[in-house]
Amino acid sequence: MSNAPETRLARPSAFAPGALTNDDAELTPQPSEGRAVVPFDLPGVLVGTAEYHEGPTGCTVLHFPDGVRTAIDARGGAVGLSGGYDIHQAIVFAGGSVYGLEAAAGVGTELLHRVENRTHWAALQHVSGAVIYDFSARDTAIAPDAALGRAALRNAKPGKFPVGRCGAGRTASVGKIDFGRAEFAGQGAAFREIGGMKVLVATVVNAVGVVVDRDGRVVRGNVHADTGERKLPVEDYALAAGGGQPVGTLAGNTTLTVLVTNVRLPEVSLRQLGTQVHSSMHRAIQPFHTEIDGDILFTCTTDEVDLTGITATGLGAIASEVAWDAVLSSVE
Repeated sequence: MSNAPETRLARPSAFAPGALTNDDAELTPQPSEGRAVVPFDLPGVLVGTAEYHEGPTGCTVLHFPDGVRTAIDARGGAVGLSGGYDIHQAIVFAGGSVYGLEAAAGVGTELLHRVENRTHWAALQHVSGAVIYDFSARDTAIAPDAALGRAALRNAKPGKFPVGRCGAGRTASVGKIDFGRAEFAGQGAAFREIGGMKVLVATVVNAVGVVVDRDGRVVRGNVHADTGERKLPVEDYALAAGGGQPVGTLAGNTTLTVLVTNVRLPEVSLRQLGTQVHSSMHRAIQPFHTEIDGDILFTCTTDEVDLTGITATGLGAIASEVAWDAVLSSVE
């Protein structure tokens, strides 16, 4: 992967007073299609994206009309989460940090109208939101709001997951050991089916850490300006600890991930599947789950088929490789 100019960040000025907000602009939700689409075959799972070009920032909605059982694994010191239910009709990822949680409220309102505003217990629509801090890579204070969330839901389609700099990953970045070393990342996805058992993993990578391939090569983030070389952050930390040039890390990071399977699992196994896969992602993102990351993984099942030939641990091993593929697809 080259040090192409479009991957590098420009230092923002939005930290000063007076940055443009949603109230200052006539915002119209726009499609957020990314550079490619990852096909998947999971009936009852729809995906939609939308963005504000003016941000730029966006959101990604996974819609489950029939509902899915869910386990949530949240780690790191900067988690941004609303809802957190055991069952979901929708999961919303968004930029805009804490302000972007409004996008999930918009999805909830849209789903309320789709059930003809019925509010009895069985008709309630469970929507969780999770956000990344993307202000460090742009000049505005514009955030995903209720209108953008509703637009993303209306754009939702089955069988297609947009990847690249789109949706919630529109202004995601990685390798933030120093601002000048950071690079844009994005939203990624991967899908695998074995013996009728299916796994979809999608992720928005906005990490302190760098993205690493299976050969141990850094493919995005922590670019040293003097050589143009990408390095593992641990190399810089080790040098600094030994008396070299001090290095820090930039606050405002989160990797958001969702794993959807059709395999029917008990609650304990579903929860442990998420823990296993989330732990495995440190191979692709280094470092991961730091005190200034807010990583969250939602594990969902549509409860369609039983495990065949393997245990839940085996399914976790397979899903962990799918998760690595999803991380890599976010920066291709």
